[in-house]
This record gives sequence, structure tokens and C-alpha cells, in this order.
Amino acid sequence: MEIHIKRMGSRGEPLPLPTYATDGSAGLDLRADEAVTLEPGERKLVPTGIAVAIPPGFEGQVRPRSGLALKRGVTTLNAPGTIDADYRGECGVILINHGREPVHLPRGERIAQLVIARFERVQLREVDALDDTARGAGGFGHTGQS
Repeated sequence: MEIHIKRMGSRGEPLPLPTYATDGSAGLDLRADEAVTLEPGERKLVPTGIAVAIPPGFEGQVRPRSGLALKRGVTTLNAPGTIDADYRGECGVILINHGREPVHLPRGERIAQLVIARFERVQLREVDALDDTARGAGGFGHTGQS
């Protein structure tokens, strides 16, 4: 599959386009298109400098980078965030610092991953009752396991 990508306004020298870090990577690395400092507990929308044309029937899932989360306490706030197939604006990543120290991310830092995923649209039909299952209405923690 081919995804069209467009560089947005200039914030400096062009950054590398998103790439897969390894042959087995599911996500393309997204980079910060401007330097950002996140104070403990602070969240910011970080621009990536790109827009993408995702085909109908697919979405772009913006996911955290595990190394950034583990080493620096920074993650995406609405994980996974969704880039809809009809959106053509600049992709941004909402980052939050869960750590105890300020975190500075320079321009060009890999801040998130973009996974392209197929989805199905459905039609909802209101009914008076749902079919029974072994789980039934059991909710959070209903199995007794942590």
C-alpha cells in the first residue's frame, strides 16, 4: 500500500520522513517538528510537520514510543489517537510528561509511532435485548484476576 505524505510549513531544515526502524516494525516513527519542553504533568500538542492521505477503510493510529515512556516518562495522552482517512491537516501528537523532572525534546526527536490499520464501518440497530454470553454483564475485574 502507498500512502501519500506532504511536508507542511517550514520550521527549519526538512526532517526525515517517517520510517520503520526495523523490518519487523509495525509503526512508522513520527518526529517532533519543533523543540518542546514538558514540565512534570504538562501536556502539549507537538507538530510533526507532515500531513498524510490515508485511504478510505483505513486509519492512522498514533501510539506511544515505549523507550520514551520508560526512560523519560513521556507518552501520548490519547493512545491510540486516530488520524481519519478524510483528514488532510498537519498531524500532531499530544504528549504528556508523567515523570518528576522536566523533559526537553529537541526538534527531530522521535516522539510517537504511526500504525496504519484497516477498520470496518458498521450500522447500529437498536434492540430490546442482547444475546446471552458466558461473561454477560461482568465488567472491570470480573474474573478476579489482576
